[in-house]
Amino acid sequence: ILSTGLQRACLMTKRQRGFIAAPGCSENLKLLQALIRSAKKDQRTRGVVFVDLAKAFDTVNHQHIFQVLGQKGVDKHVISLIRDLYTNCGTTVE
Repeated sequence: ILSTGLQRACLMTKRQRGFIAAPGCSENLKLLQALIRSAKKDQRTRGVVFVDLAKAFDTVNHQHIFQVLGQKGVDKHVISLIRDLYTNCGTTVE
């Protein structure tokens, strides 16, 4: 329900991982790892990549999220579901 409502209202890239029915950051990290291995195997030039995991779990004012979703035309029931997900919730990266 969340995924469908958000994808209808908001433009999202194929690499988007938040609020959609897809694996999280791990899929993007696996893709990066495969690209690095392929470049090594084929002896191609490699670049430097910085993956900001903290940014994946960045702190955003929840009220702002709900306000923007409303402005984007997301159904109020979908916004309510998302609000419930954020209520008394936290994230820890170890």
